[in-house]
Amino acid sequence: MQQSIKKLKKFTALLLSVALLLPVSGCTGNGGEESTLVYGSGDYTSINPALYEHGEINSLIFSGLTAHDKDNKVVPCLAKDWSFDKESNTYVFSLRDDVKWHDGETFTSADVKFTLEAIMNPDNASEIASNYEDITKIETPDDATVKITLKAPNVAMLDYLTIGILPKHLLEGKDLVTDPFNQKPVGTGPYKLTNWDQGQSITLEKNTDYFAGEPKISKVIFKIVTDEKARALQLQSGELDFAQISPQDAEQFRTMDGFTVYDMDTADYRGILYNFNNDLFKNNRELPNALSYAIDRQSIIDSVLLGHGEVAYSPLQAGPYLNEEMEKFSYDPGKAMELLEAAGWKKNDDGIYQKDDTLLQFKINCGEGDQVRIDMANICAQQLRVIGADVSVSVNAKTDWANQETYLIGWGSPFDPDDHTYKVFGTDKGANYSGYSNAKVDELLQKARETGDDSERLALYKEFQTELAKDLPYTFLAYVDAIYVGKSNIRGITPDTVLGHHGVGIFWNIADWTIG
Repeated sequence: MQQSIKKLKKFTALLLSVALLLPVSGCTGNGGEESTLVYGSGDYTSINPALYEHGEINSLIFSGLTAHDKDNKVVPCLAKDWSFDKESNTYVFSLRDDVKWHDGETFTSADVKFTLEAIMNPDNASEIASNYEDITKIETPDDATVKITLKAPNVAMLDYLTIGILPKHLLEGKDLVTDPFNQKPVGTGPYKLTNWDQGQSITLEKNTDYFAGEPKISKVIFKIVTDEKARALQLQSGELDFAQISPQDAEQFRTMDGFTVYDMDTADYRGILYNFNNDLFKNNRELPNALSYAIDRQSIIDSVLLGHGEVAYSPLQAGPYLNEEMEKFSYDPGKAMELLEAAGWKKNDDGIYQKDDTLLQFKINCGEGDQVRIDMANICAQQLRVIGADVSVSVNAKTDWANQETYLIGWGSPFDPDDHTYKVFGTDKGANYSGYSNAKVDELLQKARETGDDSERLALYKEFQTELAKDLPYTFLAYVDAIYVGKSNIRGITPDTVLGHHGVGIFWNIADWTIG
């Protein structure tokens, strides 16, 4: 029944938009009349796609060698075409010759080489460095050609080359992490940053020299509204034109004139991250698996997401690489207690599990402003208390990755299965915030990214999921829909595009959006 309702809602959004959708790639646009879009955004301290993964604003300011279309397929962008030599594992990219940086300088192959080398430089501590580990050489025989050689085939590389390219002429010889460029970024994308009022708003104006055509909306303002309930209120008051909000807050807009609700599928999951640098989980590796049986995921889908999501048990179940035969950790509190007691945990006089002098006691940490995660954490804590774990929830302004016990994490990618697996679960990789380390998982992920054979990759990723389930890094909870609400006069949004982490991807064709 829920799936039928969901499909009906998505179909309604589609009907409102379908006549206005444009079958274009991620790098297209045309000129148009003056207009402004005010978007309810999270906060930023730095904007630099080579360093920080979390930044939907990147796609407006920067362009990559490649881009993704509405179906998340790789299409040309700064590179007009490319070839791949299997014997040498070398890509050769032919670049566009009509691209200018926002400051008027000409884009060249030197910018591509500079950006990729900056990402791979360990001094910069890029969150995405592990995506590019297979690169062994970058050559620029002329201004319009880039040759990238890999140590082994990596079919995810074209996805990773959607990363925004940085201007060498502004950053060469500078500290990429601390340079003021991160607050005054210059790109080649459809919009250029003209004002940043810290903590309040970021103003972008259309790039009239955008190589794929002048954007139709003149100005996009990222208004900083970190709290989802506040976004809903500001949508009602007219302070915002477009925002992502919670399922509960979105309900009121479904029958409200002048608004369109977009229930968009994602590869974005939520889970409890266990910190294996913390003594409780480092010394008791049985806990993630045992505790995962104590969570009623469907109750979270029903009560927190109002049916706008799916029960999660794997980081890859949103794509074709899912291993449907893997352990799914269906709700079974009796099994959770059985596994705990088999590992030596016993209930004390207070009904709390204890092993020697160690209490089964921890906090689930959440960031401020994300009520969905907070609600999920509270339900999980309540259900874990039922079986005898002393679990509470802490909501914090900042995340202490090193010292916290657990965290209500979110990840997920609609692209190649290497994305958000290798760098998240690989030992010491850039987005492995749990300190998780499993030699077999490392081996499988390495092999999977280095084979170009589809059937072999499928087998490797299925085995990866089986191994992950034996030694869980997270308790996977739910795949979540991204729910956007916008004024009905915003046109060009593609409601069937599958979005990624934090609902990123909605702006893939922002240059073609119109208001009116």
